[in-house]
Amino acid sequence: MTDTLLPISTTIDIEIPFQDIDAMEIVWHGNYPRYLEIARCALLDCIEYDYPRMRDSGYAWPIIDMRIKYIKPLHFKQRICVCATLTEFENRLKIEFLITDAHTGEKLSKAYSIQVAVDMRTKEMCFVSPPLLREKLVDYQQKKMALNQPPATGLLS
Repeated sequence: MTDTLLPISTTIDIEIPFQDIDAMEIVWHGNYPRYLEIARCALLDCIEYDYPRMRDSGYAWPIIDMRIKYIKPLHFKQRICVCATLTEFENRLKIEFLITDAHTGEKLSKAYSIQVAVDMRTKEMCFVSPPLLREKLVDYQQKKMALNQPPATGLLS
């Protein structure tokens, strides 16, 4: 079954800073999750369900799985694009990532993360995402249509 609310994507640009480089003069592999988190936050901002709003709605959304495939190394001062795409939401949030070179479009890395809702009151994992998440996705798509933009293509601006 195809959900008309998905996918939803956004892309951010990052210039690789000096402090992210290791002794091999490439980005240390442990910095990639930080780049993904910046893109994830931008995606959640798009649907107006960022981490403070998640908390305020009574749910924590811990990451329970993350996979990263390192295709080509990243270098100091390289400009990269990190595209985050929400691909699942019914039982969990699955966000897929693609890191490309900002100038050439060359694929450098791909990844995904999975988050589940946890009721903050009971500390129990939810096997179905809270209804508020679907409401946020519907609102996002309605705003996109009102702006005459094709649904599910990224930021409102």
